[in-house]
Amino acid sequence: MSHRVGGAVLAGLVLSGCTFGGSSTATTPSPRPSTTPTATTLASPQPLNFTVKSVADGLVAPWALAFAADGTIWLTERPGRVRIIRNGQLLPAPALTLSVVTANGCESGLLGIAVKAPNVFLYYTYRGSGGNTNRISRFTIQGDSLVGEQVLLDGIPGGTCYHFGGRLKLGPDGWLYATTGEGYVPSRAATASGLSGKILRLRLDGTGQEVFAWGFRNPQGIAFDAAGRLYASVNGPTGDLGLCCHDEIDYVQQGSFYGWPEFAATVRTRYGQEGMPATRSGPIANSGDSTWAPSGITFYTPKSNQQATLLVAELRGQALQRFIIDATDPSKVLSQEIVLQGKGRLRDIVAGPDHCAYLLTNNRDTRGTPMSGDDHLFQLCPS
Repeated sequence: MSHRVGGAVLAGLVLSGCTFGGSSTATTPSPRPSTTPTATTLASPQPLNFTVKSVADGLVAPWALAFAADGTIWLTERPGRVRIIRNGQLLPAPALTLSVVTANGCESGLLGIAVKAPNVFLYYTYRGSGGNTNRISRFTIQGDSLVGEQVLLDGIPGGTCYHFGGRLKLGPDGWLYATTGEGYVPSRAATASGLSGKILRLRLDGTGQEVFAWGFRNPQGIAFDAAGRLYASVNGPTGDLGLCCHDEIDYVQQGSFYGWPEFAATVRTRYGQEGMPATRSGPIANSGDSTWAPSGITFYTPKSNQQATLLVAELRGQALQRFIIDATDPSKVLSQEIVLQGKGRLRDIVAGPDHCAYLLTNNRDTRGTPMSGDDHLFQLCPS
């Protein structure tokens, strides 16, 4: 049985510093990271090549992975299972099986995961009284199982089939960050209130819930760089509002509006300008008229003395792309390149504690073409 800590559907002013309910009691946000990096002796990024090894196979539409402090890998499978990989071995029994809403071709189910012992945090979709609904819950690790659900944030509107967001990450400020989609209802992202089309954050006990940034269509990945700055990957339109493509990589700053539904990346949609903010933060990179369908992202470096670069897992693009960001300007991409292909749809990428990156495929999500052994967790080590 779940225990509800907090987080009904709330509709007041929700920008950072104010709680979702519009209460006059403000939370105290952490200071914004400086836009000017401190002096560093890190070497410039070098060419990146990987040796690829399968750590686990036979997974079913895995969606997200996270490392515990002891090196154990926790991952989600969209049909509702949480799996554990310990000492390089996938444990046969799930740590948890949830009843979730999922359907062929759709994007709901068990999605994001974050781990900080003794707890695991999950983002998942269930059938609410008003339709598909998402929640964020905290579970307690008990051996190789998860027990004692505590609902931290509930009532995040889902879509009929698309745009559920779902990524969870623990921030360097000690808060839990979450992405939410607009459920294929663009107007939900057009306001700073509500829970849709946002990057949210909350304390690990569920208190202090606030909107960190807004104006997103379907943010699928978030990652923090070494200076604590936040970046996000966002899926662009697939015909909605008269546009295609224009997937985004965003440098996310607290309280900012990121354009949707008035803009898709740098292109104005047919949504209109009435009621929209006068200013917006644009992407630092976008796919133009092609489609990446970016999902999980991570900052990765093969050596501790080398500047980390941003790796982006692509679903439609079926590639792992690398973005080199200017060390003196966090909003400037110096170059981008594909560093891995041939594994099909890529769902999540996470930098491991061993200077290797860990990559989830997503070929069994009913949109891909499964290959032998799919789906996989791959270990990518520098070669």
